[in-house]
Amino acid sequence: MNEVQEIEINEYHKYVKSLFDEGYEMMVDLTAVDWFRKKEPRFEIIVNLLSLSKNLRKTIKVQVQDDTLTIPSITDIYPGANFYEREVFDMFGIIFENHPELTRILMPDDWIGHPLRKDYGSGRIPVQFKNAPSVD
Repeated sequence: MNEVQEIEINEYHKYVKSLFDEGYEMMVDLTAVDWFRKKEPRFEIIVNLLSLSKNLRKTIKVQVQDDTLTIPSITDIYPGANFYEREVFDMFGIIFENHPELTRILMPDDWIGHPLRKDYGSGRIPVQFKNAPSVD
């Protein structure tokens, strides 16, 4: 059974800690969703936790405010969150407060922008094939 819980950002770290204490010993996934032009606030963090001892799953959803784009890091509770949080930072630009090393993980350090944002350009380059009509 998977229970989905939507919580406020100011309760996030404390709530995750309480779940860890309840026996959710494994963080399975942490990612973000860009609800560009669909929802406000635009970004949402989704964390999936697993209790092996109780055979339970829990999904946590947290809205991240557009003006700050910050959320507390949970690496002090689940050290494995390190790379997931870095990926979300790299791809969406969401900052995890108190993260031990919040640096890019997939894109080059000098990359400008966050490729998984829905308003990020696709970067298409027109291709001109031989004997085909001209592409503008």
